[in-house]
Amino acid sequence: MKLFELQPGVGSNKDTKRKGRGHGSGNGKTAGRGHKGQNARSGGGVRIGFEGGQMPIYRRLPKRGFNNVFALKYAEINVSDLNKFEDGAVVDAASLKEAGIIKKSLDGIKVLGNGEVSKKVTVKAAKFTEAAKEKIVAAGGKYEVM
Repeated sequence: MKLFELQPGVGSNKDTKRKGRGHGSGNGKTAGRGHKGQNARSGGGVRIGFEGGQMPIYRRLPKRGFNNVFALKYAEINVSDLNKFEDGAVVDAASLKEAGIIKKSLDGIKVLGNGEVSKKVTVKAAKFTEAAKEKIVAAGGKYEVM
């Protein structure tokens, strides 16, 4: 292969649209801008965010606080909720939903240390607080981070 034999792939190069170069081009006369109006003028158009003089949305909305859209949301349960299960039961998102303790599992389950647990259960969840771990193990159960 020689340097002069190189060519771009088929369909990778498109001709630029030449506007205002006669009606035969398909983009002559008004050059795709329509007839008259603000957008047809040479300096025409409005800046981004302009709403025709109406108070724009970026000024209508309050500018306080911060919302982290990437934050994970966990369905939180307390160790006292584990007393609803029998000894030796495996507690996971499905069994918690079935028992009516949570509605949605969201990004996972987080077990908090509020209350006491008296049943020996195996808990499968995404996160555990230190207090929750201690209480589950003290009751003879196990915890598994999923």
